[in-house]
Amino acid sequence: MNALLTLSGFMFSALVTFLLLMFGLPALLIAARVFGIYTTVEERTCRVYVLFGKVLATIDEPGFHFLPSKLGAAAFIVNIFGTCYVLDLRLDQEYRRSEQVNSEEGAPMGIGIWYEMWISDPYAYLFKNTDPRGSLRANVSNATVRCLSNMPLADMLETRHTMSQTVRAEVSGQSQAWGYQLGSVYIRKVHFRDDGMIRQIEAKVVNRLRQVTSAIKQAGANQVNVITSSAERTASIEFGKAAAIRPNLLGQALREIAREPAVSDALFNILETQRLLNTNARVTLLSTGAGNHLLPDLLAARGAATRSA
Repeated sequence: MNALLTLSGFMFSALVTFLLLMFGLPALLIAARVFGIYTTVEERTCRVYVLFGKVLATIDEPGFHFLPSKLGAAAFIVNIFGTCYVLDLRLDQEYRRSEQVNSEEGAPMGIGIWYEMWISDPYAYLFKNTDPRGSLRANVSNATVRCLSNMPLADMLETRHTMSQTVRAEVSGQSQAWGYQLGSVYIRKVHFRDDGMIRQIEAKVVNRLRQVTSAIKQAGANQVNVITSSAERTASIEFGKAAAIRPNLLGQALREIAREPAVSDALFNILETQRLLNTNARVTLLSTGAGNHLLPDLLAARGAATRSA
C-alpha cells in the first residue's frame, strides 16, 4: 500500500513538473519580456526603445540583453507605455529602370541604375524622414537625370564607371542625413528610347557590315588574283627556261648516242617504228631475203588480189 502511494505521489509530481515546464516556463518568459526584464537581439537587427517621445536606448549588438541595466527603471514600463522599433540592418538593393535623360546631341536615352543601401543611423531613419527609402529612391532618380543629362553620347555609352561615381557622390550626403548609408552604385544599362532612332542605327550597322563584308571579299579576290598571277608568271618563266635549254640537252644526248653507230641505228629504227605505229596506217611487210626482188612480190600480190576478186 505504501509503495502504491509513493508511486502515485511520484506520478503526480512528474505531471505537475511537466505542466509547469510546458506552460508555466513560456508564460514566465513572456511575462519577463513584457515587463522589460530582458530582450534578445537577432543578427543584423536593431531595437530602438521610445518612451513618451524620448529615445531611451538603441541596441544593435546581437544576443541576450538585461534591459534594466540599459534603460533603468523605465525598462519595466517601456513595453507597456512606450514603443520598441525593430529595424533590419541588412544590406538591401534596388534597381531603377530606364531613367529618362537626353544626350548632348539631343538623343533620348534611358539609363538603368542599381544601388545598395543599409540603415546606418536608426534614430535618423525613424524620426528625420517619414519615408527614407522612397526619398532615397527619388534622390537617386533626380541625381541621375541632373548629373547625366547633356553628356556627349559617346561618353554616355562608354564611361559607366565615371557616371556611377558621379551619382554616388551626389546622393551620399543626403542619404546619410536620412539614416541610410549608400553603398555601391552602378550604371547597368544605357539604351536608346526612340524606336525610329533604333531602326536607323540598325540600318546603318547593317549597311556598314555589308560594306565591310564586301571589302573583305574584294580584298580576298584581289589577293587570290595576285597569287594566281604570280604563280602563272613563275610557271611561264620556268617553261621558258625549259624550252630554251631543251635543244641543248637533246643535242648533247644525240651527240653521245652518235658516238656508237649500232646504238644510233637501233634508236632511230625504234623511233621510226613508233611513229608509224602511232599513225594507225596500214603496213605491208615484204620479204627482203636473198634472191628476192620487190617487183615480183608486188606482181604476185596483185595477181592474188585479182583471182580472189
